[in-house]
Amino acid sequence: MDQKQLIAERIRNVDLRSRVTTPEEAALLVKDGYTVGMSGFTGVGYPKAFPLALAARAEAGDRVGITLITGASVGDELDGALSRAGVIKRRYPYQSNADLRNRINAGEIKYVDLHLSQVALWIRQGILGKIDLAVVEASSIDEAGNIIPTASVGVADAVVACADKVVVEISSAIPKEIEGLHDVYSSEPAPNTKPIPITSPGDRIGTTYIPCDPDKIAAIIFSDRIDGNAELKPADETMQQIAEHLIAFLESEVEAGRLTDPLPPLQSGVGGVANAVLSCLAKSDFTDLTVYTEVMQDAVLDLIEAGKVKVASATSLTISPSRKKAVFDRIGDFKDKIVLRPQEISNSPEVIRRLSLIAMNTAIEADLSGNVNSTHIGGVRMMNGIGGSGDFARNAGLTIFTTASTAKGGKLSCIVPVVSHVDHTEHDVDVIITEQGVADLRGLTAFERAELIIDNCAHPDFRGELRASLERAKSRVPMGHGLIAE
Repeated sequence: MDQKQLIAERIRNVDLRSRVTTPEEAALLVKDGYTVGMSGFTGVGYPKAFPLALAARAEAGDRVGITLITGASVGDELDGALSRAGVIKRRYPYQSNADLRNRINAGEIKYVDLHLSQVALWIRQGILGKIDLAVVEASSIDEAGNIIPTASVGVADAVVACADKVVVEISSAIPKEIEGLHDVYSSEPAPNTKPIPITSPGDRIGTTYIPCDPDKIAAIIFSDRIDGNAELKPADETMQQIAEHLIAFLESEVEAGRLTDPLPPLQSGVGGVANAVLSCLAKSDFTDLTVYTEVMQDAVLDLIEAGKVKVASATSLTISPSRKKAVFDRIGDFKDKIVLRPQEISNSPEVIRRLSLIAMNTAIEADLSGNVNSTHIGGVRMMNGIGGSGDFARNAGLTIFTTASTAKGGKLSCIVPVVSHVDHTEHDVDVIITEQGVADLRGLTAFERAELIIDNCAHPDFRGELRASLERAKSRVPMGHGLIAE
């Protein structure tokens, strides 16, 4: 398809077709000191040609530094290119790019970690500053000038609503048939806040597009670059053991009458362990499952196609590159099974509590009290960020954290006396699972939790040290109301 045909097909608002330009011209809209909001969530749905052009502009000598806001992590064409070019000066709210992370930990880029459910609200309230420019990846623009997102929504609706100007990057790599997958609903800030009318994961309450005043669209560019998210690694033995323990625990909870069958809606974090857990569900006896999460990975599609999942709601459809073409070639088949929402809705504490979700997320380390660190290495070096785990952990009906019992080839224990950084307190963590086993912490005192975590979750090589630490704590706090750092 030539450019003229592509423009006619993807820009249905005739008046806006005159605003098609090059990425280089569009990048000139950015001024030094701007706050720029961009689409994207976990490596999909982010602009690619625009940030590369902006990075090239900086590398050619232009002085341009920005505050960058996205929904969550994005690809190297955005976070990587702009951090290497020195464009990013401040970053919100989550990232996973190695070059960006290194600059954050070196103090070269100011980084603020946020609960993902809060980002859109803070944008609307002006807490993160005025949005000078929004740059949003789209599959197309409709007759009224509204923006049809691609594989994620994130905070794209919020930055479009609040930005002075908007650049739309239309991706020809995403089929236009993705239109209809989205459900865009934005909460009003106080005092006009209304209840979010979602009572089951498949409820649709918004529009299939991001509303946009066409007068705000300053430029439209095209890109054929595909998303840069990585392949999911196959589950190793440790991941598989964790997944099997988790499924066995859920089965025991149903048998005890503490969980319903069908299960409450499931939320699962990102990565290999999460995918292994969902893959194990496909082999289990559980049926009629629903998913209400922030990121939909490969295993969710597998569960849908196996007839195990009736409907899945998320803010991002993050499919492995090797599977993406096959999924997009038949994306229409999933429109009654998949809903993509803004992250303030996918991660809404109100909805999470109402649906009584089962939340399953990963930890870097957990301590004997049940506190979890999911963001920092050694307490001082940022890894990626808290993401949505706090939104779900605090508000779910059942909160589970998983981790391998050791790291660095068995040299370090991931079960420690006291975590080096607390993201999720003992009050928000119900269950800890490693490849060693399961610790159900509900209703236990501090010392009871510690003993169970050592016995069931710690690696045998480290249990002696952990027990010695616990005994020292008992000698100092005989009533057992809390463990203290040594």
